[in-house]
Amino acid sequence: MNDAIEKRKELFLTFAKIGLFTFGGGYAMIPIMERETVENKKWISGEELLDIIVIAESTPGPIAINAATFIGKKVGGFTGALFATLGVVLPSFFIILAVSYFFEAFREISVVRYAFWGIRAGVLALILKALYSMFKKCSQDILSYSIILLSAAVVLMFNVNVMIVIAVCAVIGIVSSALRRETE
Repeated sequence: MNDAIEKRKELFLTFAKIGLFTFGGGYAMIPIMERETVENKKWISGEELLDIIVIAESTPGPIAINAATFIGKKVGGFTGALFATLGVVLPSFFIILAVSYFFEAFREISVVRYAFWGIRAGVLALILKALYSMFKKCSQDILSYSIILLSAAVVLMFNVNVMIVIAVCAVIGIVSSALRRETE
């Protein structure tokens, strides 16, 4: 019984740390989530995290909450999912609650504006690190590179809905895997 309580506590505190020290949303959390869950705790592998990120992005809701829920479920079942989810959500909730009380009063202060400018730059760096980390774990073949480039072009240049691009990429992945299995 104590092991189960300790596991829940560890899940909550780990994801609370991820939620507390990460600005910029789910993509900015990925490098910290990788360090904590893959490298430090060894709850999942890097490949499993990549799969979880793909699933978390494809399901409704914020990616960080979905990923925390999936990892918590893997580590501690239903209650693990609950505690990991609460851990990642509650710090942001309380920070937003506190900021909402003071935002209007402090919004025009130049130091606050500069701080948010710096935070945005840091968030961009975290998102780029997550992108690079996921790219390294992606299949290294011409089809994968083509999907990456075409998807980016379609979204950026033609403003196609991201969900359509994800669905088309999923179909391409399924068809490609089926064709590879037939030739093996």
